[in-house]
Amino acid sequence: MTEFWLISAPGEKTCQQTWDQMMVATTRTNNLSTNNKFNIPDLKVGTLDVLVGLSDDLAKLDSFTEGVVKKVAQYMADVLEDSRDKVQENLLANGVDLVTYITRFQWDMAKYPIKQSLKNISEIISKQVTQIDNDLKARASSYNNLKGNLQNLERKNAGSLLTRSLADIVKKEDFVLDSEYLITMLVVVPKTSYADWQKTYETLAEMVVPRSTNLLFEDNDSGLFSVTLFRKAIDDFRHKARENKFTVRDFQYNEQEMNADKEEMTRLSTDKKKQFGPLVRWLKVNFSEAFIAWIHIKGLRVFVESVLRYGLPVNFQAMLLQPNKKNMKKLREVLNDLYKHLDSSAAAIIDSAMDIPGLNLSQQEYYPYVYYKIDCNLLDFK
Repeated sequence: MTEFWLISAPGEKTCQQTWDQMMVATTRTNNLSTNNKFNIPDLKVGTLDVLVGLSDDLAKLDSFTEGVVKKVAQYMADVLEDSRDKVQENLLANGVDLVTYITRFQWDMAKYPIKQSLKNISEIISKQVTQIDNDLKARASSYNNLKGNLQNLERKNAGSLLTRSLADIVKKEDFVLDSEYLITMLVVVPKTSYADWQKTYETLAEMVVPRSTNLLFEDNDSGLFSVTLFRKAIDDFRHKARENKFTVRDFQYNEQEMNADKEEMTRLSTDKKKQFGPLVRWLKVNFSEAFIAWIHIKGLRVFVESVLRYGLPVNFQAMLLQPNKKNMKKLREVLNDLYKHLDSSAAAIIDSAMDIPGLNLSQQEYYPYVYYKIDCNLLDFK
């Protein structure tokens, strides 16, 4: 399970007592979840008005940051093309896997100094994540253009003989070049019609050079034949060839153009390789930064919500639960029993919702205790 429930409840006589009660209720007899304390430092509370406004701002910042974290992860998967299984091992926070980072969470005092007001800390995070989002757009756009141009060229060099580039198939000696009267044309003939071609090509127009056809290349369905004829017979030959289901390709042998295409392909391929390493490094570093920022936002939200709900002085225990998948419903019931005294109206809503099938309260997910979900499954593999 990569889903975590970050909850808080007010300190009983001590916060340790709150922790012990929750541990007994969820692990003593029934193994409903794996639990860790979630350490939030003594942040500056500020005024009630600021906290209420901040509560809304943090909700927006939370979903924006989650979006950026997912975008960076998904783009990492796109860039690592064939090695998507490697993606997971590159998605680290502070050098450790995400579950380890969350379960051993420590506030980063250097990045998010707790002497600053809550509003300032949230603005520091917001600026940082917005910068990552903007940088990702710019880097992705540049790399995608490169990749797209390379794929277009690769596509030209693959596929059916009717459409693919012929530059890497033909050689100079296949053509009559620099002749005022003669021209070599290239014709795609279905494999089932080879015999027809050999029988009829000399008679498709008046001025075809006898015995001038050669098979230059084959794919699964067709062959590419050369044939030499007088220039004045081109239109007539094309027309008759089409009637016989032979396809004349528009192709002029031009060494300069063909070399330019090859050089462009080499250049794009080299550029892509050059950009790949630094891009993956950037994605790793900034995934870590964005993920760390996201978990700090969760910490801020728990702090603000706990003060708003449970009042001052600050006295609550933040707890991180990793639910056992089979027992999620049971865990919810146990927590509601344990904390329903905190907010009787929420408990009543929950009790009635359990009695009314089809009533979906998940939109607002309101419980008598402070609750935020953290889902570490960030990749949407197609």
